[in-house]
Amino acid sequence: MSFGTRSRAVLACAGILGLTLAAAVSPAIAAARTPTVPHDLFNGRQSCSTDADRPTHLWAGTGLDVEGIPGTTDATDNSLVTAEYRVWPVVDPSSITTIRRNAIPGIEALATLPAAALTDGQTYAWQAQTVADGTASDWSATCYVTIDNTRPATTPTISSANYQQDVSNPGGAPAEFTLSANGDDDVSGFEYAWQQPLPIVGIANIGDHGIPRFVDPYSNPTYFMRADSPGGSATLSLVPPNGSGPKTLWVRSLDRAFNASEITSYMFFVGPTAPSVTPAVSSPEFGEPTEFTLRPAPGLQSTNPVVSYTVQTIGGQTYGESVEVTAEADGSAEVQLTLDGIYGEALQVTSRSANGWVSDAGRWSSTYDTTPTVVSDAYPENGSGGGVGVPGSFTFTPKVKDVVSYTYSVNGDPEATVTAGDDHSASIDWTPASDGFHDLQVYATTSAGMQLAPYDYYFTVN
Repeated sequence: MSFGTRSRAVLACAGILGLTLAAAVSPAIAAARTPTVPHDLFNGRQSCSTDADRPTHLWAGTGLDVEGIPGTTDATDNSLVTAEYRVWPVVDPSSITTIRRNAIPGIEALATLPAAALTDGQTYAWQAQTVADGTASDWSATCYVTIDNTRPATTPTISSANYQQDVSNPGGAPAEFTLSANGDDDVSGFEYAWQQPLPIVGIANIGDHGIPRFVDPYSNPTYFMRADSPGGSATLSLVPPNGSGPKTLWVRSLDRAFNASEITSYMFFVGPTAPSVTPAVSSPEFGEPTEFTLRPAPGLQSTNPVVSYTVQTIGGQTYGESVEVTAEADGSAEVQLTLDGIYGEALQVTSRSANGWVSDAGRWSSTYDTTPTVVSDAYPENGSGGGVGVPGSFTFTPKVKDVVSYTYSVNGDPEATVTAGDDHSASIDWTPASDGFHDLQVYATTSAGMQLAPYDYYFTVN
């Protein structure tokens, strides 16, 4: 993928009639205005180079976009003018190709030099002028561009001083990589990422008056790095993606026109760096504040000190929420949490080192039974008793603290709620209207309004 010309933002203006390869000058359409030399000259969305020894290198497989802002001395007259461009090989100044397009004064007038007129590897010079009312301005400064439609022939090599391939490496430190073009002087830099496809090299943004704003890929060190010299190398310090296990860095070389080589890769393995998570008591109670101690993975603190932890709760009333905890000087930390998952709860904890390393996740989990206990002498659970019209009593007692009521339903009938007594239990009387299999479903509610897990009590009426 080359920069700029393959992804175009084409400026469309009413009244623009397109390109011609003719040599005639447009007839006069008005008087009393003088054409001015085009300014803000760009080729391939990059500023033109007026240094013949340092031409801009561009991909032009579908033609080369050139543009400038034509104008006249009358800023109030927006009548169309002609933007005229001429291009020639530096080695043959007499071989001139001219293209013209109608344009609005003060707006970039983009034209495309045909690909058939451009030879890969050749350096060209081009100029622009404004034609208005039968009069032409002086030609602009000369811009120089080298056509580069050929991608680098070799893929880069990748090495790392601290994360070797095919072995498990201790985690905690950024990976130090050396990318090398191995002397291929067509290479000026590298693109890299932890995933595929690699990011698109990019295009220019378009500003006021259609003026391109070139986006230099190497201004984004997250994905791009210049080589220290043509065909040279670049060194990177990258924090691998979170977690232990296999990691792969994908890399390709870029030439001066941002043509890309084939992609190569470097895979390595990161050892576990998960912190430990230890509750203050072996079996924390449901709904009770519990203190947890967090500690770095063995060996991590001495090489890459931990500065903080991210604690995420899974299964509780604040499912998925995270808490940031600052570590002490020894890398440990304490956090107090109230566990309120009605079926159980889990904690997922990652540590962050001062160098930006994020560990894989340490985990702790516990299960809870928050269903009520149901007892009936007349209608035993999973048994038979009583009969049609025979009343029975059902007693509900909690397995957790702070229960204030119970809500129940028999065979899917509308729910009813009974208030718990001082001992947090409650009883109901129920008389069956039919024999056979029945299902009593009941759940408790706490004083905070939390609905606990439901329980199904099955029995048979004689």
